[in-house]
Amino acid sequence: MTGTGTSDDPWQLTTAPGRSTYAMWRDETADPPALVCQVGSTTLKYHLRAIEDLHHWLSEQDWVELGANDENKPAAEGTVEAFGRAPDNPVGGWYGLRKGYRGRFGMYLPPLLEHLGLAELTHEARGNKVRAKK
Repeated sequence: MTGTGTSDDPWQLTTAPGRSTYAMWRDETADPPALVCQVGSTTLKYHLRAIEDLHHWLSEQDWVELGANDENKPAAEGTVEAFGRAPDNPVGGWYGLRKGYRGRFGMYLPPLLEHLGLAELTHEARGNKVRAKK
């Protein structure tokens, strides 16, 4: 995993199972400030504050399943994906900013937190979990 998290030098990340690569970077000029996730030709955007908010939430949990799902599929309760769309999270709902592409929070955010040294992540073929580094 490389990069500094800018659009010119994005973080180069791999999903927890290690099967897919993607790039992420901060866009602090967006309104609201965004975390841009480029997966092939698809662009997803999340609130930039998701990094800090997810780390804070994880620090109050033990190991949490990722539970990555598309926006149109329900998220399993207690997963990172469920936190990313819960009405009682710090943004009051979806961290995803692009309608139709608001899901997959549990797929793409945990590897970034691991890269930034904020979390530990399992790397199994299925059923991966994450917890905050304290």
